[in-house]
Amino acid sequence: MAVLVARQGRELQRYSPRTGGRIVVGCIPYLVRDDGELEVLVISSQKGHGMMFPKGGWEVDESMDDAARREALEEAGVRGETGVVLGRWHYQSRRYQQTYEGYMFPLRVTDELKQWPEMASRKRTWATVQQVMEGCQHAWMREALEELVDRHAKLQSAL
Repeated sequence: MAVLVARQGRELQRYSPRTGGRIVVGCIPYLVRDDGELEVLVISSQKGHGMMFPKGGWEVDESMDDAARREALEEAGVRGETGVVLGRWHYQSRRYQQTYEGYMFPLRVTDELKQWPEMASRKRTWATVQQVMEGCQHAWMREALEELVDRHAKLQSAL
């Protein structure tokens, strides 16, 4: 059995030439239910509260979608396939006085692990889109979810 360990530190982090803050990459892990509706996986912050999507610093030795998949594995314990980036947002760090540049990807979940690196510090929960829209405090994450929902609706209507 392999042991998965989360990356630590900021030595390999990329920083935005526009804002000076970190470049953050994340994903919205999702499944399409039998009725065609989306179900999304949210995680708690490391302090145990809130509702958010996996995200973290984009490091110099990985592509953006590799970073999104790594964060999903480390923080939420899921693997999956990333799609085309949902967009780019700028947001204020709550911990540091910096503006971060954030990118979000859709991640269609293919595997949910029983154990993962940050399971002791984060809870994961499957939720409806409406539950996340009501419970997520991060406007930029809600906007990314809206983009995913719009894309999904277009695909569904084309079927």
